[in-house]
Amino acid sequence: MRAAIGLDLGTSGLKALVLDEEGRKRAEARAGYPLHTPRPGWTEQDPQDWARALKEVFRALAPKLSGLEVVGLGLSGQMHGAVFLDREGRPLLPAPLWNDQRTEEEVRWMEEVVPRPELIRRTGNPAVTGFQLPKVLWLKRHHPDLFVRVHRVLLPKDYLGFLLAGAQATEYSDASGVGAMDIARRVWDGELLQALGLVSDLFPELGESHRVVGGLRPEWAEVLGVKAGVPVVAGAGDNAAAALGLGISRHRKGVGSVSLGTSGVLFLPLETPTPDPEGRVHLFCHADGAYHLLGVTLSAAGSLEWLRKLFPEASLETLLREAEAAPLGALGLYFLPFLAGERSPYLEPRLRGAFLGLSLAHTRGHLVRAVLEGVALSLGVVHRVMRHLAQAEAYLATGGGSGSDLWLALLAGALETPVLRVVGEEGAARGAAILALVGTGVYPSLEEALRATQPEAVPGPPPMEGVGALLPDYEAWVELLLERYRREP
Repeated sequence: MRAAIGLDLGTSGLKALVLDEEGRKRAEARAGYPLHTPRPGWTEQDPQDWARALKEVFRALAPKLSGLEVVGLGLSGQMHGAVFLDREGRPLLPAPLWNDQRTEEEVRWMEEVVPRPELIRRTGNPAVTGFQLPKVLWLKRHHPDLFVRVHRVLLPKDYLGFLLAGAQATEYSDASGVGAMDIARRVWDGELLQALGLVSDLFPELGESHRVVGGLRPEWAEVLGVKAGVPVVAGAGDNAAAALGLGISRHRKGVGSVSLGTSGVLFLPLETPTPDPEGRVHLFCHADGAYHLLGVTLSAAGSLEWLRKLFPEASLETLLREAEAAPLGALGLYFLPFLAGERSPYLEPRLRGAFLGLSLAHTRGHLVRAVLEGVALSLGVVHRVMRHLAQAEAYLATGGGSGSDLWLALLAGALETPVLRVVGEEGAARGAAILALVGTGVYPSLEEALRATQPEAVPGPPPMEGVGALLPDYEAWVELLLERYRREP
């Protein structure tokens, strides 16, 4: 039985999944690593910790591969991070991550040099603090002694590809989140980079997600217990790979996904590169050769986890039961889920969360209910931007928060769109493995691979009536908060 290994380099750990040619999970392994926050707003990780995790998951998988022919490995991982390599391929400093906010000044400068409408026209997005390109400018400005030693800047998953196969390469889905790629022509935008004082040679070779970028080095093959030279496939950024794992692509029009993980993510496929003119949601390349829209609420299940820690005496199940007993609207209590700033549709890293409308009548259950509703309403605002650009007939729900019927009902009400629950394995590692099965010829096309491996989806709870009526008050509270931050320099 032929099989592929998908690797997903997440923010909290590395996941490896073995997927056979019939789309069945045969084995998996995980390894964690620390997240460092040396200053407020900074998040980074040590690429050497990723290498140690890679060795750990390979050792865990090796005894589980009996009876399987591993035909390839596919890559996925957190987008937007920056791994700065010298000419010998050594990381020069810890890698700033997707949610790192140190580049606010660089983002402002970028939009002074290249106006926001022009950036959106070229790259599909405005300048965003979390993207990789502002991180490169930050290093050049603050650490010129290190910057002159930079030979190549890789995305996190592509650093795994460099370790495994010696390749300094990337693919369109992840590269479109750098902030430096001409999204229509799918090339590094030399004119844009020149205007910013950079050169295209800093960035790796571009290509399709299913292409082979190299063969597995002997030292890694020995750890995994397979032959050296097993093909390593470029893969995709985590959101695009996760969408493939769900069977979401240009071949399944009108179906998107909504993830209730640490962050909340809305994903909608798109045939042509059509950005929101104001850049309120992201436009990226999809791993299927087309495009997709992406809207992100940075603190979704992360907001619920934050609140849960404030009540250590109660289990999560207890808190959710209390929230279910509270009425819709939580007696006028609103929660704005901006605990880590906000991405879509405000692009404001300084935004902070708030409970608004608190009174003596409110209990713990009302607080939990307000958090669930606040996240749903936040994603509802994002959906209203996206639905004018792409078809949205149904969303497949994933992530830990999708296990709550109450949360899914609130979400379906806010989105005004059916939300389905996925049965079985899902995630970016699955999508990376599917791309490896295509890249190594097990499937002749991605469309056929997705048709064969698509997981089952069942109806979620019906949309909760009345959720949409909460949106005007929610948006009014957000506008009040935005005005405060707009007054600050």
